[in-house]
Order: sequence, then structure tokens, then C-alpha cells
Amino acid sequence: DEYGIAVVITEKGFGDIRDDFKVAGPAGEGPDIIIGAHDWLGELVENGLLAEISLGDAADQFLPAAVQGFTYDGVLYGMPYATENVAFVYNTDIVSEPPATWTEVSELAAQLEADGAVKQGFIRQEGDPYHFFPIQTAFGGYVFGLTDEGYDPTDVGIDSEGSIAAATWLDQMVKDGHLAADAAVTYDIMHAAFGAGDAAMIVTGPWALPTIRESGVPYAVTVIPGEVQEAQPFLGIQGFMVSQFSKDPLLAQTFLQEYVANADTMQAIFDADPRPSAFLPVRDAIEDPDIAAFAEAGASGLAMPAIPEMSAVWDAWGNAITLITQQREAPDAAMQNAAEQIRTAIGE
Repeated sequence: DEYGIAVVITEKGFGDIRDDFKVAGPAGEGPDIIIGAHDWLGELVENGLLAEISLGDAADQFLPAAVQGFTYDGVLYGMPYATENVAFVYNTDIVSEPPATWTEVSELAAQLEADGAVKQGFIRQEGDPYHFFPIQTAFGGYVFGLTDEGYDPTDVGIDSEGSIAAATWLDQMVKDGHLAADAAVTYDIMHAAFGAGDAAMIVTGPWALPTIRESGVPYAVTVIPGEVQEAQPFLGIQGFMVSQFSKDPLLAQTFLQEYVANADTMQAIFDADPRPSAFLPVRDAIEDPDIAAFAEAGASGLAMPAIPEMSAVWDAWGNAITLITQQREAPDAAMQNAAEQIRTAIGE
């Protein structure tokens, strides 16, 4: 009302927003603003579809890692509103105090299994690099080096000392019989075991809360164990992006800065979709203890790389983890081979 401008909101399936925007934007038929994930940036920016934005006076009220997620080559292209990450979840009837390190996880798993308290102390979905990443970072590993400009695709860290140390921990967990060697543990199998009380500890995301709550198992959510440093899970970030083809980009920018970037609007967004807010005044006031715990676990998180080179990483990285779990390759060889595959793919 203040500006005398009507705002038209069009709802689409999340997966359709980006594809439709790539066609409609250049044709002058697209929206002024889209809502989407930060890892769309690589494709959208490289194709000239997004306009640079500013957070204005509210810049210091956003989670820095969320802002970094919407920054590409040092330029900000999105206003973040929500984040998503995994955390450590444990059965409070079986585990009285959550382990602080992954060494403690392996020791506790061994003790619980020896005592017959559970079939598996810790269970994880196998071959999945997304959920393995915080373990990797806890040991000092990384995927790409991070500079002031963002992720550096010339600095591949899959075979760094810390990454190999994490892979060695995984290998030893399998060798000691605490993790299955057949790599057949899926998301559903993992949660079925946890929900039945057959496994005591998992790493999972807030999307699993309905399943966990429905199981009736007593649980708590906490930060992911560290090792040589604190664990850093990947952050998935949702936000607002302005079209390069907007008929009035200044008005679109004003809408974001003056209408969206405030506690009332950000609280309304959180209430409609309760994921940790990227807007600190709302994030710090979360009342749901589980969502607050996921937010705390994500405080040290790293934005999932949005650079195009990330597409060369997932398969090679996941295959290395699977080969280690299946005991088909030594951890150092598996990670080194994966890193070389990634470097070759990026260089092509």
C-alpha cells in the first residue's frame, strides 16, 4: 500500500521454478523475483539471469554463511531467508551424554554393542557424501578451498590430510564391525533401525523429524561431533533472487530491503515453513528445541558449493566412500583416486 504497487505471487513446484525462469526471464515474461536454492547460482549467474543485489542496512542481521552461499565470484545475488543442515541425533535412553568427538563415537559404539544395548551404536546411510561431509571437516578435510571470493575449484581437498583421516576413521569402523561393509544401508533402513531402538546414534536433517517423532523413540538433537576441529555440515540455503530482466530492478530491490528484510516478515516465513531462519533476530528466537538444535548445529556450517565444478565432485566422492565401506580400496587410495578424477573432470 505504501508504494501503490500490487505484488503478484505465483506458486510453482520448487523444481519447476528454475527451469521456467531460464526460459521466461530472457523472453521478458518472467518474474522480477524468484525464490530458490543457493546452489542454483552457478547456472543462473553463468547464464546472465540474475541481478546483483544489496542487503542494505540489514546486512549484519543475516547469518554470514547464508550470505556467503548467495555470493558468487564475490558478488551477492540473493537475500537468504532459511537454512538447512544435518545434525547429530541420539537415543536418550541409551546415550546419556552425546559424544564430543568421532573417536568417542567409535568408542561408545563399541561399548554399547559389547553390552548388548543395541545392534549398532552408530549407523549411517552408506555411500552418501553429503552426510559424510561434517565427519570429513571434523578431521580437517574439505572439498574445495575457500577464499574471500568463494570456493576455489583449483584447490580440491578430497585427498587432503584431513579428508584421508576421516576416511581412515570410516574404514576402521567397518573393520571393527561397527558399520556394515555391504554399503546397503539406505536412509529408510537407517531410520528404521534408529526408530526401533536398534541403533543409538545417527546424522540426519530436520526433514527426518516427523519420522523420528512418529517412531516414539526418545531422542535429542545436538551439534555434530568434532575431532581436530568442530564439524562443519553443508548448509542448504533458500532465498530471494532478482531477475536480470526485471522491468524495475530498483523496485524489486526496495521490496526485498524494506518489506522482506525485517523481523515480522521473516518470522511469518519461518512460521509457514519452520526451518532455521537466515535472519538472525528470528533464528535466535526459535522456540522449537529441535529446530533450535539444528540451527545450532548449522552455526559452523559451510554453504554447499554453488560453483559449476561441484557437479564433478559428487559421484567420484560418493564412490570413494562406497569403496572404503565395501573394503574394496584403502582409504588413502580411494580418496586420492577420487580427487584425481575430480581434477581431471574440472580441467576438461
